[in-house]
Amino acid sequence: MTTQTLSVSSSTTTRSLGKTGVLIVNLGTPDSPNTPDVRKYLREFLMDGRVIDIPYVSRWMLVNLIIAPFRAPKSAKIYQAVWTPEGSPLKVYGLAVEEMLAKALGDDYVVKLAMRYQSPGIEAGLSELQRQGLSRIVVVPFFPQYASATTGSVYEEVMRVLKDWQIMPELRFINSFLDHPKFIEGFVRLGKKYMAEHPYDHYMFSYHGLPERQIRKGDVTQQYCKLGSCCDTLTAANQHCYRAQCFETTRLLVRELGIPEGKYTTCFQSRLGKEPWIQPYTEDLVRELPKKGIKSVLAFSPAFVSDCLETTIEVGEEYKEMFEEEGGEHWQLVESLNDSEIWVETLVDLVKRA
Repeated sequence: MTTQTLSVSSSTTTRSLGKTGVLIVNLGTPDSPNTPDVRKYLREFLMDGRVIDIPYVSRWMLVNLIIAPFRAPKSAKIYQAVWTPEGSPLKVYGLAVEEMLAKALGDDYVVKLAMRYQSPGIEAGLSELQRQGLSRIVVVPFFPQYASATTGSVYEEVMRVLKDWQIMPELRFINSFLDHPKFIEGFVRLGKKYMAEHPYDHYMFSYHGLPERQIRKGDVTQQYCKLGSCCDTLTAANQHCYRAQCFETTRLLVRELGIPEGKYTTCFQSRLGKEPWIQPYTEDLVRELPKKGIKSVLAFSPAFVSDCLETTIEVGEEYKEMFEEEGGEHWQLVESLNDSEIWVETLVDLVKRA
């Protein structure tokens, strides 16, 4: 776990006077699975310059004239498939965790859920915390591995809101938590449950992809990043590299699960557009595995703490169908941490350490 401190109070007296606000932040979800709401969500999400990092005019034309009009109806059908009577799974799990975390932390903390895109928004969440007269605020983006398009975007939005506050409380950010013992243990417990039920030929660890250019831009030295073996170990030079952090997450999970070398792969999904994204691509590997005699796969999605389209549909259903089309026989998705007790325990520790 790493944290970034934006301001540090040196007074222990001040620390005892007020409560701590905790803003937990996930990516976001449409207000409904209907096409207009999905289109609205896509426009806000994809117009973020940290998500599609191209010049504004080009981004506006791409999002508003191509992606949102044509992708929204297709995405709406997928959202309808995962929508529950209570609403979007991402928000349902988030609200459950908000309540559980508040109870676990106790009366000295105020917990609010926010989404980076759509509602409940970051600005609304921070405004509510502001009215509480808090001594400090801890912001916890729900992204295990740091990326500019996720955690970085949350930082930017939080600071955009806070810049207009007359009084700013002490502020802490959770930068990443890919190596937190309880985060790892949570996925290990889930994985072992499935491993006890069925023998698997191979284990896949699929993370959300990013354009290669975003990874290269993160190398401030412009000397280290090669998008290859440089990600084989996590070092001071690549500590903030999303790809390197993903490979490190896999190594930690593999070690605890007791998976031998040669029986697992780390890969990246959800590619958008024709330009190069970080590799290897999950889709390509899914099609190749049956050709190598692999008939059963246990698939993890450790970039997500809450199940969503990218886990339930993309990994759980679409990749399963691809795998079976190529001759595979058994494909199993390991669910995310969602509203599990160990995920709440992880958050409690992250907040208190911050």
